[in-house]
Amino acid sequence: MRVKFNTVTAGLGAAATLLLPALALAQAAATAAPAAAPKLDTGDTAWMLTSTALVLMMTIPGLALFYGGMVRKKNLLATVMQSFAITCMISVLWLIVGYSLAFTSGSTIVGGLSRIFLRGLTLDSIHDLAKTIPESVFICFQLTFAIITPALIAGAFAERMKFSAMMWFMALWSLIVYAPVAHWVWGGGFLGDWGVLDYAGGTVVHINAGVAGLVCALVIGKRKGFGTENMAPHNLVYSVIGASLLWVGWFGFNAGSAVGASGNAGMAMAVTQFAAAAAALAWMFAEWVTRGKPSVLGIISGAVAGLVAITPASGFVNPMGSLVIGIVAGLVCFWGATGLKKAMGYDDSLDAFGVHGIGGFVGAILTGVFAVEVIGGEGKKGLIDGNAGQVLTQLWGTLVVIAWCAIGTFIILKVVDALIGLRVTNEEEVEGLDINLHGETVH
Repeated sequence: MRVKFNTVTAGLGAAATLLLPALALAQAAATAAPAAAPKLDTGDTAWMLTSTALVLMMTIPGLALFYGGMVRKKNLLATVMQSFAITCMISVLWLIVGYSLAFTSGSTIVGGLSRIFLRGLTLDSIHDLAKTIPESVFICFQLTFAIITPALIAGAFAERMKFSAMMWFMALWSLIVYAPVAHWVWGGGFLGDWGVLDYAGGTVVHINAGVAGLVCALVIGKRKGFGTENMAPHNLVYSVIGASLLWVGWFGFNAGSAVGASGNAGMAMAVTQFAAAAAALAWMFAEWVTRGKPSVLGIISGAVAGLVAITPASGFVNPMGSLVIGIVAGLVCFWGATGLKKAMGYDDSLDAFGVHGIGGFVGAILTGVFAVEVIGGEGKKGLIDGNAGQVLTQLWGTLVVIAWCAIGTFIILKVVDALIGLRVTNEEEVEGLDINLHGETVH
């Protein structure tokens, strides 16, 4: 029996010797097997489709009405035409090359050309930044940001720029200035590597647009009669409706930047509401105290200032942080749109710089102060509660964008001016852009 037992034992040992390498190979193969492909989430996709529609609504009709109501009646159609035409043109440019430059891998400076003309895009395509929604939805969501950013600039030179010059400028600016900055912060560029926090576009959208607007105002010059003629808004009801559409649409802007239906989206929505309300009240009371009456233009401008300032912080701060950001933004932007503009003497027609440039800067810096690790820490390596180091990182990030935007905008303006001229004639400006540029008027 012992002989048989030993024989069986020896046989089992030999079998084990043969099986162990096979088991080891199987285990290694399992370890090396690729991770399961990302699975599309219908809830996330539904929310992002909704967010995309909301952000598009911010430009048409939101911004078109907001700006249109603030110009003189003779320039109403020309102003709303700018928002609509920019929406159409940037959509086509985004398809051709804009998206590829901003959101494909290339270098830390600019993306590559792998998605030029959106080639290779299929029903199953997914972007690494949005793994639970189709890439087609991600493309359209990011497109709405690319649309509203240049549209915001138009407020700075309203009532005096040629339509043809505006179209050339916006096309070049979106590719040379906007697309690289979007890549730097969101698309795998160096500002993201530095740790710059910009949840939904305080730097990419608002500082970028505000600084470009200031450069435009300085290069193009003041409107004829600025400071001596009455240039009051012709219909503030339009502007209130526009501001209201902006406010509602901003939930897609900020909560949509969570790229999914999640707790992060819910918190972003909450802080957006609180900051907008606080800033509107802060601007209103500041104006009430200094000028004797709270104006309709003031309260809607304050609300937009709060929305601007909370944009970079919306995925990183709690409600109390948003309340402080809103109050500070309302007060500082009120000063920027009144005291600073008067002191420097530039004609930023609809306060693109005073609200978006200054509000974006305030929000970017205060993001470093009020960021909360438990809210924004996911996916942000090394993020801790607000601290001096993060504030410094935010400051460096904003300065880089300001410098790039100012230089790029100035060069593009000078090139367009040399080729076709930037400004309408004095006669056209006096008579109005509606009839002279578009052959139509509002009665």
